[in-house]
Amino acid sequence: MTKEEQIQDILQRGVAEIIHEGGLAKKLRSGKKLRIKLGIDPTSPNIHIGRAVVLWKLRAFQNLGHKVVFIIGDFTGQIGDTSDKDAERPMLTEKEVKANLKNYLAQAYKILDKSKTEFHYNSKWLKKLGFAEIGNLANLFSLHEFASRENIKKRMNAGKRVSLRELLYPLMQGYDSIMVKADVEIGGTDQRFNMLAGRTVQEALGLPAQEVLMVDLIEGTDGRKMSSSWGNTINVSEKAPDMFGKIMSVDDKLIEKYFIFCTNIPLPEIKKILKSNPHPRDQKLILAEAVVALYHDEKSAKHAKEKFISQFSKKELPTDIKTVFIKAGKYQTTELLMKLKLVESKSEARRVLSQNGVKINQKTFTDQEIEIKQKNDIVVQVGKRKFVKIK
Repeated sequence: MTKEEQIQDILQRGVAEIIHEGGLAKKLRSGKKLRIKLGIDPTSPNIHIGRAVVLWKLRAFQNLGHKVVFIIGDFTGQIGDTSDKDAERPMLTEKEVKANLKNYLAQAYKILDKSKTEFHYNSKWLKKLGFAEIGNLANLFSLHEFASRENIKKRMNAGKRVSLRELLYPLMQGYDSIMVKADVEIGGTDQRFNMLAGRTVQEALGLPAQEVLMVDLIEGTDGRKMSSSWGNTINVSEKAPDMFGKIMSVDDKLIEKYFIFCTNIPLPEIKKILKSNPHPRDQKLILAEAVVALYHDEKSAKHAKEKFISQFSKKELPTDIKTVFIKAGKYQTTELLMKLKLVESKSEARRVLSQNGVKINQKTFTDQEIEIKQKNDIVVQVGKRKFVKIK
């Protein structure tokens, strides 16, 4: 792409709103090296492809020669942002945040160019703030402004608790913009208030107000907004076959959106793909292969595609099913699924059983007890992609 085409791609692809678009476009064409800020709170150990949308946008800025400033909210992650929540987000402990951070950067650098990324933990400066500094920041905003936010208003009208702690979060995110001297901040549409707070704080402290670029949020495998809290995510660290299978399970209505937000295929080419492959299943096969290739490689993506077609179109069992040796005897099904690590909790086991999501030797199983005999070879399946052979 030419430089102008790259600029247009940044300004248009997946973008919901820019404040202010004219100003950002002018700066991008000026040749000035901009500081592009993104902050992510490690509220779970995984980065999913919904969060990756803004990371790919950062990579586009890097490709144009701009400086990406990537902030891990190890401090704000403890406080908790409820911008996209209908209930108060619980505070995380420092230990929980550290556990979530273990592989966070490795996932982010699947997308970002590490050599061109300036990286910070925001605890470096937020831990140092005292009541005087926080009071001055808080004076820039009114309670009415915060309470007018749609999700906060709904919670208050429903009589749900809104903590004073939640009021402080936008101040902290805004202060991040001060500390890294951000020219541009990017994020999802749910971050609108927080990113505008950055403009307010910058202007109050004598800095130019940052431009704000917002991308639309994408839906997860169940049609709701992709969120680790709901378990409907497709994580960038997923194994290639699992990632492929999850893409194939998304609603047909999301195919074009996933092509635009979750692949790097040029927009004109996407239109051609959708036009020349009118059947949703064929579109999703192309989509899933493109997404897997982004986070793995083309060979892995092709293999995942072949495996999916063999397993689900030809109704064949996978050829690489993991074998687990366990003692003969009688087991409660929930206990067995936990022992085989096919579920993470008994509540998940009960849920998949109630939804007829468990198969024993390819037959739906709903009983609560199963006998494992010494000479049995049993294949246990949970959902469409999890298999274990018992010996």
